[in-house]
Amino acid sequence: MKEEKISIQQVSDSIHSLRPFLQDDGGDIEIVEVTDDNIVKIKWKGSCITCPANTMTLRSGIEITIKQAFPQIKSVIAIS
Repeated sequence: MKEEKISIQQVSDSIHSLRPFLQDDGGDIEIVEVTDDNIVKIKWKGSCITCPANTMTLRSGIEITIKQAFPQIKSVIAIS
């Protein structure tokens, strides 16, 4: 039995609680794609683009939150 594909909206909803922290610093993220092999692609927006801590934010905040909601997600990567 095949698993149901996770939508961009579902992933976006799962990180809703994190957005205010990003937006407080003038940034945000956009969920660009959820691939067929369960990789989430995000794009940094605003000040997050050049923030030196964006990799740490991605790994220790965004990726953990998404994987808690969707354990089948393998990784979250930033694209430009």
